[in-house]
Amino acid sequence: MPPPSQRAVIVGIGESRYARWGGLQNASELGLACEAILAAARDCGLPPDRIDGFASYSEDASEPALLSVALGIQSLRFAAMAWGGGGGGSCGALAHAVAAVESGQAHYVAAFRGLCQGQSFRFGQFHPWSPHAHLSAPFGLLAPPQMFALIARRHMHEYGTTQAQLGHVALACRSHAQRNPRALMHGRPLNMADYLAARPIAEPLRLYDCCLESDGAAAVIVTTAERGRDLAARPVAVLAAGQGAGPGYGTGMLGGHNMPDADYASGNQRRLAAELYGRAGVGPADIAVAQIYDAFTITVLFGLEDWGLCGRGEGGPFAAAGALLWPDGRLPVNTSGGNLSEAYVHGFNLVVEGVRQMRGTATCQVTDAGLCLLAGGESVTPTSGAILARL
Repeated sequence: MPPPSQRAVIVGIGESRYARWGGLQNASELGLACEAILAAARDCGLPPDRIDGFASYSEDASEPALLSVALGIQSLRFAAMAWGGGGGGSCGALAHAVAAVESGQAHYVAAFRGLCQGQSFRFGQFHPWSPHAHLSAPFGLLAPPQMFALIARRHMHEYGTTQAQLGHVALACRSHAQRNPRALMHGRPLNMADYLAARPIAEPLRLYDCCLESDGAAAVIVTTAERGRDLAARPVAVLAAGQGAGPGYGTGMLGGHNMPDADYASGNQRRLAAELYGRAGVGPADIAVAQIYDAFTITVLFGLEDWGLCGRGEGGPFAAAGALLWPDGRLPVNTSGGNLSEAYVHGFNLVVEGVRQMRGTATCQVTDAGLCLLAGGESVTPTSGAILARL
């Protein structure tokens, strides 16, 4: 482990404007990524040409060669991409940035994700999501809601999880979005009656169990604690960040659905959680607020259980008891609205919100929160996570 002065911190955060997919016809995916990175540089007072590294995931189309020219980068020293689709690499990109600055490979790394589905591929439609897609597509598993429906139903079968318990996840995210003017669902509250009356998408997942489909970009800038002291924004420590998967999980729900029975109704994050808690020197009881990837309501339950924030199979009752709600819940989750109600940027907006919580500037600010858990996209290989700390 490097000395404290060389440990990684997040010093800048930035977002582009968010819109429903297809709503940003006057912008490109590269342009949105640049918009978010420039906002992160302004946030911490860093001249953008001093950025010397980039990290992203999920086959982000904004390549370092294009970014370096568009942003006027003086010297590109590091570039990395986390493998896998969806949001599994959201914290993986952050982990790459952390590794780069702590090892001296780069000084200032911008980790980011940009989406402009209205001009390119729409993630809610069929795509050969993995090399094993041919094993599942003939059985009607053509899009993520259908894929996640199977593991959601298994969770219901094994633990008695109910539709209303999933609804409490959706309602918590929508409630938090009402305080966040950046959220696409700001000004559009949701109640349980409307949740239960919504049309089915892939049983048991209904309309409000599924994340938004959005255009936009989000970014953070990572450097060392020593360099961060000279910048304008309050730095946030990255105690641990990494990627992982359990044995035999393979392509999981994106492929043949042949993961081990013990891990089928889960997020494939239990082993990663144990490792990151150990590296950070903290445990589940120390977490004050969490940003858990919410492509679907069920994935929040997976994250709660895999990271030990409640018992296995207890995610549904935990949510139904109001534990996820700000300000009075035991563990406020997705305090900006998350993928379900703020925007779907493959989860990188959750990383930005985690930094806000540790700075004390979130719209649903958890009082005296010292640690924030970030859980990347669940039920894929590799998945990822991180633990942030207030300085």
